[in-house]
Order: sequence, then structure tokens, then C-alpha cells
Amino acid sequence: MTTSERLQTLRELSKPLETPSAVRTEHLLKAGQHVDGYLESLAERSVYEAPGPAAEAHAAFSIQEDTSSIESALDAIGRYVDGAGQHLGSSRFFAYVPSGCLHEAAVADYIGAGVNRYTGVGAATPGAARMEETLLRWLANVVGYPESAEGDITSGASMATLSAIVAARESHGLKASDFASAVVYATPHTHHTFRKALHVAGVGECVLRHVAVDDGLRMDAEALRRQVREDIESGYSPWFVAATAGTTDTGAVDPLEAISDVATEFGLWLHVDAAYGGAFAICDAGKKRLAGLERSDSLVLDPHKGFFLPCGVGVLLVRDGKKLYDAYHARGIYMQDVAHDTERSPCDYSAELTRPFRALRFWLPFKIHGSRAFAAALEEKLLLARYFYDEVAAIPGIEVGQSPDLSIVAFRARSKTGDNEETTRALFDAIRRDGRVYLTSTRVDGRMTIRMAILTYNTHIEDVELALQVIRECVA
Repeated sequence: MTTSERLQTLRELSKPLETPSAVRTEHLLKAGQHVDGYLESLAERSVYEAPGPAAEAHAAFSIQEDTSSIESALDAIGRYVDGAGQHLGSSRFFAYVPSGCLHEAAVADYIGAGVNRYTGVGAATPGAARMEETLLRWLANVVGYPESAEGDITSGASMATLSAIVAARESHGLKASDFASAVVYATPHTHHTFRKALHVAGVGECVLRHVAVDDGLRMDAEALRRQVREDIESGYSPWFVAATAGTTDTGAVDPLEAISDVATEFGLWLHVDAAYGGAFAICDAGKKRLAGLERSDSLVLDPHKGFFLPCGVGVLLVRDGKKLYDAYHARGIYMQDVAHDTERSPCDYSAELTRPFRALRFWLPFKIHGSRAFAAALEEKLLLARYFYDEVAAIPGIEVGQSPDLSIVAFRARSKTGDNEETTRALFDAIRRDGRVYLTSTRVDGRMTIRMAILTYNTHIEDVELALQVIRECVA
């Protein structure tokens, strides 16, 4: 076979990749019907569905040489993806920190992937770069950061936290020889991904101090001050403190104003994990509960939590944007054509060069619905959490802790025999078996604790009432 003949054969074999317009339209229509059917079914589904045999799913997902239909692909998704596991879009999903699935974000992902614009360098797609810059500036204003702030739209708060630590490390000029005496401060309730980020950022050998918390499980700022002074007197070099605006266990918000005072006094980089709680700054009630957030050096938030977007988008903001730029700016010689580009380039503020068009999935829902709708939904969640707290506390046999700072309520069962641990576990198991609502558990002060996390955009009073009804029935 000649080269010309081989090229023709290969062209014919690869022809299916060149999807015609009519087929693209058909695929999009059928995919839209599939998603719409799933979303409409959520009200009738259990919030968690057990998976079937793994072998069946693996067989359905296997890759073959020959073509297949969009119908067979959607059938496999419907059976083995949609039909198993947690349904994050359910209004009765009260587990972990809920993640929304606003439909407009899915439409944005289709547009972003369909037009496939390269968004790493501003010169390649100026519009995408300007959209991201506009979003970051808006978020900086929401949290109270100055015009000098910069940021990055990441895949989630885990990567955003890693970037924040790298920026802080570079700003402080930390070298490997410094790690044994460099001190980082957190609490036992700091998210576990923070420790992972320290390790990945190369500063895992720094001294990590767990600062005491108060009765509300918030960092004790005076205990922090005492620990920092003690470390300095002992020859250590304090450099980083991690506060939390909404812990995963109980939703506690650390006293950010008081912690900021300590950080300023001793020259510490103050980072705030606002992955869960940061979005509440968009409403007045939430902003009051997050007082001091604007004084941090960096913060992260997850729009796939409080802004109800699908999984896969986080945000890092740094008060002094130059510190983020200095930590990440780099260009290869092959990029010499854009060396003097005047557009802002996301790659200058991140470890990522190639990236998806994340700004679009963030921007489109806000463009369509307006920020007021999001602010109203978040204020509603604060009120629903307070309502749930008061009502669940009134159920005989239930004990609650501190009133919620945000929208997570932790509670336990009381036993007449004094075995609260097993009684709480039995209550939790009964709620899970019931299946109408989905809650998760944790351990607080070593004790089994049940969590009610209210954050899904379509969760309203009737859903909370149902959760209370289930708890009453299970207690009884």
C-alpha cells in the first residue's frame, strides 16, 4: 500500500470524529433530555442509592474499537452513574458540605468545551481573560480586599490552598534550611487538605502547632498569641497561621478580627479557609459573621459549595497580588510572541498553563440570575439552619452544641442508660436506613456527632421539616 493509499484509509477510519452539524444537534438534544430527566427525577429518588455489581458497570464502560450510539452511551450513564451513589442536586442532601448543580453552569461547560478557547494566556483569548479578571475583581470586592488583590480560579479549594501556601512561602523567602524552626499555626478542626498542601508545597517539615479552641470550637486568639510568643522566645520563627471561616465539622467561624491582630503583631501570613463559608459574604447577614475576612493575606473559597456550581471550581484570592504573581510568573522561549502581551494572563498567577474555561461556568449563572438571587438563597440557608437548630434541640433525647455560625448544625442523641455514643450511632444508622434525607457524621471532642449541612440552592423549609420529621420518628 502506498503512502497515499494509507492516508486515504486512515482518513476514512477517522471520519467518525468529524461529527456533522445535524448529528451534533441530535447529540445535544438527547444529552439535554437525559440531564433534564435526571434532574426531574431527584424529587422521587432516595438521596443515596446503592451501586449494583461492579462487573456490570465495567462491562458497560468498556472501550471498543467500533462506533456506538449516543443512546447506548446515555443508557450506560443513566444506569451506572446516575443510578448509584449520592445525589448532590437533591434538596434533601444534607451531608458533608453540599455542592449544587446549577443547570446554567452545565450549559457554560458545554459552550466552553465546544468552542475550546485556550484560557491560560491572555493574548490567546482576551475575552476569557477579561471575564476571569472581572470575576476575581468582583469577588475581591465582596470579601473586602483592596484593588491590589489578585487571584486564580482553580479546580477547587485544595489546589487553591496549595497555591496560597506557595505564595506565602515565596513571600517569606523560606528555604529548606529554615523549615525545622519555621512554625505554622492551625487548629484540630482545620481541614485535612491543609496538611496535605503543606506537604505538597514542600514545607511539611515545618513545625505545626494546633492552637486551642473555645467552647464553640473556634480558634482561641489569645491562645494563639501566647503560643507565638512562646515559640519566639524558644528560638522558633512563626510565619503562617491558618484560620477557618466555616469548619467542615460544625461550620464554626474562627474570630478573624482577633486572629488578624495577632498576625499583624507578629508579621504572620494569615490565610483563611473560606471554602465553605466565604460565599456567605455576598449577603449582609453572612458578611457580619465573617468580619475580619478582609484583613487576611489570602483566602480560598469554593463556588461549587456556596455559589451552587457543579464540582470543579475553586478560587484563591491574595490581598497583595504581586506576591502571587512573583510566586508563579514564568514564560518559555516558545511564548516569545506574547512576551509583551498587555492582557492579564491566568498562568502568571497559577501553576497551571493549560486550563479549562472555568470562569464561564462561574459567570453564566450569575449573568442570567443576578447576584441578588444568590444572596437571597444564602441568607435563606442561614435562617433554615437556625430554625433547624431550635427545632431539633426541642426533640426529647437530642442534645445540640453551640448555635450555628453558618448553616451546619451538629447534634447527638442522649441515652437513658448514659451510653450516648452508641445511641447517637444507632440514631444515625436509622436516619440513613430511612433514606428520605442524607446526613453524615463526624467526631467532635472524640464523640460521635451527627451533622446537618444546609446549603443546596433548592433546599427550602419543607425539606428541613422533612429532616426533622425523620429524626423525630427515628428517635421515637
